[in-house]
Parts: sequence; structure tokens; C-alpha cells
Amino acid sequence: MRYFFQSVCLLASTVICALPGYALAQTVSDTIGLPEVVVTERFSDREIRATAPRYILTEEQLEQLNALQLSDAVKHLPGVTIRDYGGIGGLKTISVRSLGAHHTAVSYNGITHSDQQTGQIDIGRFSLENVERLTLHNGQDDRIFRPARTFVSASVLEIITTAPRFKGNDRLNGKVSLRGGSYGLYNPSLHLNGKLTERVSATLSGEWMSSRGDYPYLLRYGSSVGDSTSRERRINSDVKNLRLETSLHVSFSARSRGDLRLYYFSSERGLPGATIYYNTLHDAGQRLWDRNFFLQGHFEHTFSSKWVLQSDGKYQRGYLRYLDPTYLGVSGKVEDVFTQQENYGSLSALYRAFPNLSFSASTDLISATMHANRQDFVTPTRLTSHTVIAAKWVSEQLLATASLLHTQTFESAENGTAGTNRTRLTPYLSVSFKPFHAHDLRMRAFYKKSFRLPTFNDLYYPQAGVRNLLPEDAEQFNIGFTYGTTNNELLQQFTLMADAYHNRVMNKIVAYPTGNLHQWAMVNVGKVIINGVDLSLEASTAVTDEVKLHTGTSYTWQTATDRTDRKQTIFGHQLPYTPSHSGSARAAVEIKQLQVAYTLIWSGKRYNNGYNDAAYLMQGYTDHSLSLQQSFSTRLGQLTLIGEALNLVGRNYEIVRNYPMPGRSYRLTLSIHF
Repeated sequence: MRYFFQSVCLLASTVICALPGYALAQTVSDTIGLPEVVVTERFSDREIRATAPRYILTEEQLEQLNALQLSDAVKHLPGVTIRDYGGIGGLKTISVRSLGAHHTAVSYNGITHSDQQTGQIDIGRFSLENVERLTLHNGQDDRIFRPARTFVSASVLEIITTAPRFKGNDRLNGKVSLRGGSYGLYNPSLHLNGKLTERVSATLSGEWMSSRGDYPYLLRYGSSVGDSTSRERRINSDVKNLRLETSLHVSFSARSRGDLRLYYFSSERGLPGATIYYNTLHDAGQRLWDRNFFLQGHFEHTFSSKWVLQSDGKYQRGYLRYLDPTYLGVSGKVEDVFTQQENYGSLSALYRAFPNLSFSASTDLISATMHANRQDFVTPTRLTSHTVIAAKWVSEQLLATASLLHTQTFESAENGTAGTNRTRLTPYLSVSFKPFHAHDLRMRAFYKKSFRLPTFNDLYYPQAGVRNLLPEDAEQFNIGFTYGTTNNELLQQFTLMADAYHNRVMNKIVAYPTGNLHQWAMVNVGKVIINGVDLSLEASTAVTDEVKLHTGTSYTWQTATDRTDRKQTIFGHQLPYTPSHSGSARAAVEIKQLQVAYTLIWSGKRYNNGYNDAAYLMQGYTDHSLSLQQSFSTRLGQLTLIGEALNLVGRNYEIVRNYPMPGRSYRLTLSIHF
């Protein structure tokens, strides 16, 4: 209760800080709208104008991807590597341009969500049922009016959920869906939008997902051609997920608005473990329970055409229980329970000095604590402050942004020694230039210095944690161009983006043996050099008045090599699970209310170990999917029927060694929009 009370106070205080602006607004004409710069930054999705790579998947595009979970959709973005342990319930983490999951932040409606224990988020927990837009920002978003925490990471995956919208005198609308499929998939969902008053609206969203996950796979007893194989079935890979979410949206006046969101996620799943030769039952009894709850709020007020203030707050609580009933120790089992609490508050101000020039300042305060059921657990607490100042210049030919972020951390522990306090100062600079008035061709470049703090596991995990670890530093260099056209005689929309990048990671945190192979500890010994090229192309055309074609493709070439120690064998070798070549493609044909969509994910060969020899080689793979969607107009609303065939050719492949992916499978969805 103490943590909950603190969080509620923090959330309330951040919102109250902005309330004087609301009171002031009552003495000034409410006809003053948001400054143009804010409107541009908030609602513009023009990827082509961005100074740093920004890839957007709209609600319409998401429907064409044959994606069940958010992780399925993100695989189509350039430079993205998903570490997927197979099945619906398998762990899924995102790495962008080989910087690792720790360097990628996940933002949910503008507020960053984190896991202080591991430093990475399982994006498989996020649904697509109420998602309006997904955006991947490499480097940094051009919007400078946002919380300081969103300036920290090397990249940000931004999730924007569906906002309540109404036509005419409608006061209630929504969507009801029922999805079923192979291996016992059962997935009903509900999303409602309600207009309570002319200024107040609300949403309610709920979803249940369950699956046996017992898909067949081919087990190979060796890596050479002609080695024996057997047909097996995945066990202990069942999953049960429940997601509940509600939000309240208030327009206080023409210049003031706010929202409040409540989110609950609960999951129970089996952990099937690796399929090691002749040991298909390995780790078959391991289970994982995951519960996540958060309450977050946002308030924004426009004082004048020059000044805007916003505040954000969040309370988050996470619960994780791990059970291994097959442990051979004295206890006969392993049962670990971890809980995390996070209190977060942010205050941001925007000043539009001139029509083309604006400045912003943001300050965030975060308090995170972790508890565990282990005896003598240190129970760490981390207090973090982020403060950023930023500037932005906007004109027809030039877009430039710059920021300077200051970070300070304070570590404490109830038991034992706390980690070392840290201070960081990290700059960012980006520019986009349009050389020709007649063509929307733009050249762009950015530089960013970022870092990731040691996680609670890095600092405090029994025997392995090291208290004085340094933050893992990263530098990013990017240069590229974008070209776009609309309303062409042939193409309704065409976008081409190409970027070359160079990343450096210093003080990389890795586990390293200390004295013997049974005793490992976290150390700062790593150095990584990453070079690559990302290509992305989007096109839409109207073949006839009734036939439309939408296509998209992406390609990534990348080298990510270990540069830690020239004396080591792995020096200059490609990082594990990093293919040199990868890409995706999609195509959708619309004929009135009928849509046929095809998607492709492919990856070249890669290694599952830093030693790049044949014993660790994993062959490339392709994953083809096809869907057919038909809509009907009924008295109840628009009825949509979707049939999907996934991994169409039944390819037997692995993204992570010894964790097979599902073969050919099918899904059927029935939904009603009303």
C-alpha cells in the first residue's frame, strides 16, 4: 500500500502542476488553438520528412501483415531482429541495428515502459487488437515536446492505441472479434468507444488468448546432410493471456486536454526449453506467471501561441513467478518470485520563439524498486532523473533538431551494498535537407550518443552481479535519403528510404567466467562495431476504380562484429543471431470489400555463437503467409471474415537454436464493427 500511495501522489502531483494553466485559460479566449509546431509534431506521420529513420505501420497496414501479436508485425521493419523462442507463449525481444534489446525502449501512448530487472521487455505481451499505429524511431523522434525519458535510448518502438472517434450523433461504437486456429488457439476480444459527454469519452478493451502450442517439428540429430531425424511435438508450450484496458479522455477546453489509462495483463505459460538431441522432455515442467499493471495519465495545456505545458505520470507494478519442479537440488524445486514497482513523473514545456524555431525542456523522475522471495535479497531501489533541453528548426527545405540529455542515478539497497551512482551527459543532432523544390527528395543525417544502465540482474543477481559496473555506451551515425510522391498518375503513394549507419558499443556488459566455468560474473569487457544499410519501399496504386494494390518491402545488410580483444578467436566475428542479409515483403490487393494479402519474412544464415564456424551455423529461412479477407454490410454493422495460412510452405526453421518455430498453421477470424 505504501508504494501505491506514493505512486498515486506522484501521478496526481504531475497533473496538478499543469492545472494553474487550466485556471489561467479561463481568463483568456478559448479560441486560441495549439501552436502549429505542436500540431505538426503530434499528428504528422510523414516518414519522408524525418531527420532520422522512422518506420510507420498504420492500422490498415497492420491488417495486411497476418500478425497475431505485436512481435509478428515488428519483424517487417528494416534493421529489426526479433529473438523469438517459438510459439505464441515464447519470449520475444526486439533488437534494432544489433544494439540489443536493452537499447530499445518501448513507449505506450507516449510513456516509456521498462523492466529494471532485465532491461528488456517481452513484446509478445502486447496485442494488436486496439493498436492504431506502430512507429519505430531510429536514433530519435523529431518531436521535441515529449518526456525526457524518450530521449534516452538508441531507438524507440512507439505503440499508439485506438483513440475514440464518433460519426454524427453516434455515442457508442466498437468491435467484437473471435479468432481461432491451429494448436488450440482461442482468442475472443472486445473494444468499445463511448461518448459520455461532449467533452468526455472513454474506451474499454479486453482480450483473452489461449493455445496448447503443441505444434509438430522436425528434430535433427546432427548438422550434416543425411543425419537422422525424427518427428516430434512441442510440449509444455501452452499459454493463457488476459488483457484488460480502459481509458478516459477529457477535453477541458479548446486549449486543455488529458487522458487517464488503466492496464492489466496476466499470463501463465509453459517454458518448453531447448530441444536437445534425444531429450525432447528437457525443462518440460517449467512454468512462468507474469502479471503487469499500470496506471498512467497525461495532461496538456496551451497557454498561448508560444507556450505549451504537459505533464505525465505513471504507476507500474510487475509480478513474475518462475517454477521449475524438476530441479535436482535439496529443495526438489526452484520457485522464484520477483515484484517490481515503478513511480514515474514528467513535466515538459514547449516555447515557440519564432515561426520556424521552437525550444523545449523536460524533466523526469523515476523511482524503481524490486523485491524477491530469496533469503537475504538486497531489495534494490533506483532513483533516476532525466533532464533534457532541445531545439527544432522547421522550414520547407530544412528540418533540424538538437538535444542535450542529463541523467543522474542514485542506487540504494535494504540489504547489502548498493550499486554505484552514475551521471551521464548525452547529445543528439539531426538534419534533413530538401535540395530541389520540385521533388520531395531529402537528404538526412544524425548523430546520437546514448547508454543503457546496468540492470538489477547485472548489479545484484546472486554471485553474478557486480556493483560497480559502468553503463553500456553507444554511438550512432546515420546518413541517408528519402524520396516520396503522391497523387502520381500511376502511383497514389510512393516512398523510398535508404540509410547507411555506423554504430559503436563500448563497455558492453557480458557474463564472463571468473576462475572456473561454474562461476560467472557480469563485466564491462565488450566492444562492438556495427555497419549496415537499411532500405524500405512503399507503394500504392489504383489499378482500376475498384481494384487497389498496396506493396511494401524492406532489406537490411549488416555486419556486427566483436572488437573486444584481438587476442581472442572471436575477434572480428559476427555477433550471434545476426544475419548479414534479411528482409521482408508484403502485397495486398483490394477488390471492393475483398482483400487478398501476402507476406514474406526472410533471413540469411547466421551463427548462434561468437565462434563463426560450421558447428554453430544456422541456415537461412523464409516464412510465407497468405490471408483472404471479406467484408459484408449488415444491420449489426460491418462483418469481416478473415482466413489465414501461416508458414505456407511448412518450413522447418529456428530463429533461436533448438527452439523450433511452428510449421504450417491456420487461423480464422470473425469480427463485427458497429
